[in-house]
Amino acid sequence: MEQTAQLAVSSQSPIGDEFLRGFWYPVLRSNQIRGRRLVTSTRLEIPLVLGRDAAGKPFALRDVCPHRAFPLSLGRYDGETVECAYHGWRFHAHTGQCRLIPSLTGDSKLQCDRIYAASFPCEERDGYIWAYFGDPEGRPDIGSVPSAPQLPKYSDRYRIAYLSATLDCSVDTAIVGLMDPAHGPFVHRSWWWRSRHSIREKQKNFEPIPHGFRMSPHSPSANSAPYKLLKVYGMAVTTQIDFVLPNMRTEEIRCGKYWFTNRTTVTPIRRDLCRLDFCAAWNLFSWFPFVAPLLHFFGKRFIAQDQRVIELQRPGLEVQPRMMLIDDADRQARWYFQLRAAYLESQKNGTPMKHPLEGPVTLRWRS
Repeated sequence: MEQTAQLAVSSQSPIGDEFLRGFWYPVLRSNQIRGRRLVTSTRLEIPLVLGRDAAGKPFALRDVCPHRAFPLSLGRYDGETVECAYHGWRFHAHTGQCRLIPSLTGDSKLQCDRIYAASFPCEERDGYIWAYFGDPEGRPDIGSVPSAPQLPKYSDRYRIAYLSATLDCSVDTAIVGLMDPAHGPFVHRSWWWRSRHSIREKQKNFEPIPHGFRMSPHSPSANSAPYKLLKVYGMAVTTQIDFVLPNMRTEEIRCGKYWFTNRTTVTPIRRDLCRLDFCAAWNLFSWFPFVAPLLHFFGKRFIAQDQRVIELQRPGLEVQPRMMLIDDADRQARWYFQLRAAYLESQKNGTPMKHPLEGPVTLRWRS
């Protein structure tokens, strides 16, 4: 294992100048789209209108009519096409292809099927509607689109829970906070998590994975109270944490046949506003009916503490947009910026992405 040297560097500045495209992003919860109702949302500064076709399959169009830029969400939807309320142009819900222009006369040579409203591939996974943002104009992707991410599950029967929040910051600022291992004893102090008196030295092994990095399987931190509950099963407990571009942290906790997995994504709405989505699934403590309510209660408090830090950090970032990143506690944040830069470079030049991690690395810090 490589042992990193102690360094202090600054993050990239300005932060969040360029969105990462060619990835799936969660847009809405599945239960927010019902029947023929059209729902609006914004991701990566793209206004979207979403709905379901007659078979229940979700779709996403840019909420802009290509004719006069009128919001398509204000029009009618018949289960197959979306009609613009301004001039009645109709667009296929999935492809965005124009199917009808009412003002055309019979002898018009205009081929309306060559006109498209911007559309984005959609898939439904784990109770979310995901959209694939390849071309920013919503033109069809030349290459094949991969499947949307799915939360790992290790049994047929399990429970699932969701949390969400808005974060008033850039996606880079939010992700740096998401993977920061050292703020817990100060920001998230509580009897059920950690305190400044529980700080101890940690040593974790990391390895490269496609578009990201992995904290290799290890025994959970001894100073985290929730993990101690798993001792009732009398089996070894391991946890593995992955981060992959553009925005996803996934944790898998295994205890024999029992498991708990969770995924956190941070998706840009605007350059200064993000959406955090947390999804967890488990088959632990199936006999205890209050796991989900407790997860919601403590999870909301946990997220609210991070929101408060972001709120208090904003004035300072306006004066000092560069954040100091030290090794080893901030090495994961540095890897994120390096991965981000490498991906953008590969997309610009059409060359394979060069991973910043060449092999396994051991990091040490106190938290």
